[in-house]
Amino acid sequence: MEPRPSLVAFLQRYQDLATYQDSHINLIKWLLIPSSQDLLVYAESIESTLRAENTELAQRVHERNLDYEDATRSRRELQQRIHALETQLETSILTNEQIKNSNSYVVVLIDGDGLIFKPELIQQGLAGGKKAAYTLRSAILGQCGPHGNEIGVLAQVYLNLAGLSKAMRRDGCLENESNLKDFTLGFTQAKATFDFVDVGHGKERADNKIKEMTKWHLRNHNCKQVILGISHDAGYAPFLDELFQEDSVQHQITILEGVPVVRELRAIGANILNLNSILFRSQKLVDRVSESASSESFGSPFTPVPATPVVEHNKPATPTIEMKPVVPTVPAISAVPAFPVTVPTPPVVRATATTSNSVASIDSIGSSEPQTPSSASAASTSTPAATTYAKAIKSATPPPPPPAIKLPAHTKAALQQQPSSRASHKTPNKPKPVPWNPGPRGLDPPLQVSQSALDNLKKRKDSNKLCNNHYLRGPCSKGDSCNFEHNYKPTKEELVAIAFLTRLNPCSGGQECDVDDCIYGHHCPSVINGACTHPYCKFDKEDHPPGTKIKAHHKGSHDR
Repeated sequence: MEPRPSLVAFLQRYQDLATYQDSHINLIKWLLIPSSQDLLVYAESIESTLRAENTELAQRVHERNLDYEDATRSRRELQQRIHALETQLETSILTNEQIKNSNSYVVVLIDGDGLIFKPELIQQGLAGGKKAAYTLRSAILGQCGPHGNEIGVLAQVYLNLAGLSKAMRRDGCLENESNLKDFTLGFTQAKATFDFVDVGHGKERADNKIKEMTKWHLRNHNCKQVILGISHDAGYAPFLDELFQEDSVQHQITILEGVPVVRELRAIGANILNLNSILFRSQKLVDRVSESASSESFGSPFTPVPATPVVEHNKPATPTIEMKPVVPTVPAISAVPAFPVTVPTPPVVRATATTSNSVASIDSIGSSEPQTPSSASAASTSTPAATTYAKAIKSATPPPPPPAIKLPAHTKAALQQQPSSRASHKTPNKPKPVPWNPGPRGLDPPLQVSQSALDNLKKRKDSNKLCNNHYLRGPCSKGDSCNFEHNYKPTKEELVAIAFLTRLNPCSGGQECDVDDCIYGHHCPSVINGACTHPYCKFDKEDHPPGTKIKAHHKGSHDR
């Protein structure tokens, strides 16, 4: 059976198309690849190239894998190092903070030539110095708030002791110069960190020390505050102005005010602390010795005698300044020598009627310019320049010795009758002493002790003794390692007896102890009728009332 015409036509067309395709392929081969051998060579070269590229890519992938593993390992090591360094940094910061706060302190630097303690404290000598030291320390710690128990106080007073003694005598606020010396000793002995430093005569010796010590303490991270007793001297203004260029320093410096702070210092904007109500006088020293008292006849060494200011003969009367004379008033002597002689001009008192806050103006202390009687007389008619002791002591060289003046017989007698010992100098109309107070902390509250309970406790020996800390403040921090009894249940009477026996051991802090629940003694509790009844008292002599008779003294301390 013959195929249908349509199928034959389809086959014919297919064959024609296949022939055309073959011719087309042959044409391409003829154009691109001249021969089949060349095609094989070309294919092999392509394969070799691809194989090399594949090998290179595989090697690069392997190297990248190694790099990735190394980077991962390095990252982990770096993370561990970073963690270790962060831990070390935190430890260092904590240690640094502990170091900065473990020995924190406040330093008080006082220019003693201008910031002067109250005369009533100085008149008490040694006891007044100790009282001033304790009061100053308490006042400073009172400004520290809740951190007062963790902060120490350093205090240094720089002054010209001899010059200040003379100036206070001439002001009339010091009866005996030895009182001031004893006061400085008491202040220094009260605390190991409190000192009076006598810098002697010379310009700005105290100023330079205060400035250098201020810089030194500001560089110390443990120093939390520098308190400067310089309110009287404007010469410190440039120094503070330079320091205040750093913002952190502004909060570290406080000015301790005695006399009102001078305008230059107040303009700097420093903090101001005023303790005049308890420690310092608010008025500058002035020279109250009259000119007539220093112009007596010549013949014996001159001795400045504080006296009540008098009205000079050639001047109109002006109101005098009321003060307390140290010796009987020396009458004015108007006689002058008939022969020319050169003498230094004595200080002239110019009493003025002012408000209660004003003081008398005086000539410069220790003037060294010689004058003849005629020039002295002329100078007496001029208005003397006002000054103060704090400025007068700044002169670079000491003044020349005063002229020899022969004192009248009645004046010599008055001076001979003046008491010479510190003990004989007593402030007129001095009130009777108040009941004995051993120091700032005062007397411990009295205890009513049962004798039977006391006897029961005394019978206990060695490890059978009761632990004071455990029963009075407990529990004992030593725990089982403590050598004393913890399991006993004492009665109320026995607890009082334990407290009484514990007070027989002196507190290591003494009257400076600020522990509210301190269980140890701050003064001897065994004094009866002016005598210490303890056979071997552990308290110091000053821990007993003055005049107490002590049988035997045994220096010791509490052991638990």
